[in-house]
Amino acid sequence: MVRVQEKPFSVDDEIELVKESSKRIGGIAIFLGAARDFSKGKHIRSLSFEHYPGMAEKKLNEIREKAIKDFGVIEVSIVHRVGKIGIGENIVLIVAAAEHRKEAFMACEFAIDELKMITPIWKKETTTSGEEWVEQHP
Repeated sequence: MVRVQEKPFSVDDEIELVKESSKRIGGIAIFLGAARDFSKGKHIRSLSFEHYPGMAEKKLNEIREKAIKDFGVIEVSIVHRVGKIGIGENIVLIVAAAEHRKEAFMACEFAIDELKMITPIWKKETTTSGEEWVEQHP
């Protein structure tokens, strides 16, 4: 339920995979991060993501397991793209499924905040004035 990949993903397919894990699921919360064209006063042409193979997946699995344990959700899926990503394309998807919405929302928010803080995935923005590595921030 955790993947780092170059190719685009289908939000609908990812939600269906999570729904297949249990018939007890009554609420699903998602976070979808997409590439925007403006950040910190600069026009963005494209984004590029790099990761530490093996370690990024390990950290994402830790986040998933902690979200399930701490919030009592049924399933959490995390997909993050790497490589060059065009403006408007999807970057990251978190799907948290629970019996009730409150737990799903809390687990989803926890997962994206934690991903930003501890996962070795780095973003580089290509702007009209050059390239710039962006510091991680929750």
